[in-house]
Amino acid sequence: MEYAKMRAIAERLTAYAEQLEGSWKVEIGPSGPFLAMMCPSKRHEGTVRRIRDQLDAQLSATHPGYICANGPVIEHVSLGRMRRPDAVVIPEEVLDEEGLTVDAAQVLATIEIVSPSNPDNDYGEKLTEYPAMGIAHYMIVDPRTGTIEVYSDPCKGRYARKDPYIFGDKVPFSVWTVETVAFRRYGRAGNPTA
Repeated sequence: MEYAKMRAIAERLTAYAEQLEGSWKVEIGPSGPFLAMMCPSKRHEGTVRRIRDQLDAQLSATHPGYICANGPVIEHVSLGRMRRPDAVVIPEEVLDEEGLTVDAAQVLATIEIVSPSNPDNDYGEKLTEYPAMGIAHYMIVDPRTGTIEVYSDPCKGRYARKDPYIFGDKVPFSVWTVETVAFRRYGRAGNPTA
């Protein structure tokens, strides 16, 4: 299906989702547009907030005018992909523009916190899509295992570099540092409420 048709379906799904109870997201993946309910745990959201706060404190010195935001959908038209990362580093001014999406060319970095129910999305599809979109830095935080993977140097649709860390490390992420000592793992058997 051509991307313009997929994008039109995604826009209709977004309008439909606004009428539903709860929190929903619309993305365009390898199989086309889909609607998914978002029900992140408190620990998931706490990790996103900690990363966002740390990066925002550093961005004013390294990249004035940029912020770490959660929520904006990023889009790469020629790849036919639309994704909603847990957090993105983008110019703050794009949040005042019309429209639903941020052009992937404006994204410096993406961050994903692995959910217990769908880890393959972050380690599989997004790990191939983000470098293909030209996003220079990708961090995967996995509260199931207490591990962090930082990917960089996109080359020919893949990241050429992967650096592993564990919770408690000071994690270099591009020119920034993320302190992870306060990160919390999910409970036993992936139960995020523990």
